[in-house]
Amino acid sequence: MQSESNQLWNEDLAPTSEAQRTWRWYHFAALWVGMVMCIPAYTLSASLIEGGMSGYQAVWTVFLANAIVLVPMLLIGHAGAKYGIPYAVLARTSFGVRGARLPALMRAIVACGWYGIQTWFGGQMIYTLGGVLLGHPLGGDNIAGLGINAAQLVCFLIFWGIQFWYIFHGMESIRQLETYTAPLKILICFVLLAWVYNKAGSFGALLDQPSQFVEGGKKAGQFWTTFWPSLTAMIGFWATLALNIPDFTRFAKSQKDQILGQTVGLPAPMGLLALMAVIVTSATVVLYGKALWDPVDVASRMTGAAVLIALVILLIDTVSVNLAANLVGPAYDFSALNPQLISYKTGGYITAGIALVMMPWKILETTQGYIFTWLIGYSALLGPIAGILIIDYYFIRQTQINVPALYEEHGQYSYRKGWNMAAVMAFAIGVIPNIPGFLNAAFPASFPEVSAMLKTIYTYAWFVGLAISGIVYFVLMRNKRAAV
Repeated sequence: MQSESNQLWNEDLAPTSEAQRTWRWYHFAALWVGMVMCIPAYTLSASLIEGGMSGYQAVWTVFLANAIVLVPMLLIGHAGAKYGIPYAVLARTSFGVRGARLPALMRAIVACGWYGIQTWFGGQMIYTLGGVLLGHPLGGDNIAGLGINAAQLVCFLIFWGIQFWYIFHGMESIRQLETYTAPLKILICFVLLAWVYNKAGSFGALLDQPSQFVEGGKKAGQFWTTFWPSLTAMIGFWATLALNIPDFTRFAKSQKDQILGQTVGLPAPMGLLALMAVIVTSATVVLYGKALWDPVDVASRMTGAAVLIALVILLIDTVSVNLAANLVGPAYDFSALNPQLISYKTGGYITAGIALVMMPWKILETTQGYIFTWLIGYSALLGPIAGILIIDYYFIRQTQINVPALYEEHGQYSYRKGWNMAAVMAFAIGVIPNIPGFLNAAFPASFPEVSAMLKTIYTYAWFVGLAISGIVYFVLMRNKRAAV
């Protein structure tokens, strides 16, 4: 395989051997619990409640979104478990051995953004921890052009540097980190709940706060216009993993292990984390007179050793989440761009480098920018890719893949000069309807004249892209086969 086409193969991209398939269902469950228990996921329900939902509506929206995204997660993960190939190689069946670089790069750039966001959260924890140890908050004037002060930048770079150890030691070190820290994260959630209840004497009134969409509320009658874009955004939160889940399931001991592990580990823990966030925030209203949605802020208000323990655990949590969710996928994706020059580790270094220059704190400046520009925006790109992969694997190939041909320049998946134009066209057609809505959301002053219909389409970006691209790809491939 390697001698036939060394431009498409390296050891990191090769199918996993039986000896490498060591992940059981509890490893996948631990992986998801480890990734779910993170600061961005904790703050999701905050953005929904700020948008007008009640606490219970926010929790159910988060749970439903994750139950929905679990479906493509399991469908696409099937190929990884069956054939031992990563996402960047699986994409060659539909996009071609060269064309697969397009979906690989799309997913990689999004992951770089997430890697930067999580690294920023980790840096902020070091920043808060430094203030606690010194006895006064760190501060200073913002650096021109960056919008953050020197201490924040240094803490961001320190956390960015810490993660390099795991990049160097590879996938096995990440699996061990997730497996061992998952129980600790669950324990900490209960400790945090007990702490706020003990301090506040109750869980506060936020749980009983009515939705703003009910009659007499500020947004009466507007629930569905808020619900659908919110649901799409929540799906977008894990849309990246729905694509590159084969990067993990390729190590599964069996198909049952990946299915059971992911089903146990994703929807319920996400819903429970959202509920915990609402409960803890409700108690902070009683304690501090305002809602505190940032767990780092809450931890910094603890006293004695509790604050140090809480912040250190949050640091460990952020490292484990960032590496599993945002490092593994793009590392393989960048490696697939040029397997001979870019190894898995080199791909990890590239991911970390791009995350630096994306200035993630700017993405997080506003809830509007976080949800409607970032989360929905990239879901409009990733939904079409998911649709194409699912249709290709299940309806065109009936789950049968010629694995050696995935590494051949002129084999079954070479199509035309390595590109399958049916997939490229289907992807483009799936993305186009969402472009006007994205431009209006990202640059409202420059693109104010977007029709209500196009704005509505954008609120369903992930669904629209997945459905259109999947249908178009199916029609084009069936016609191509009929012509042959």
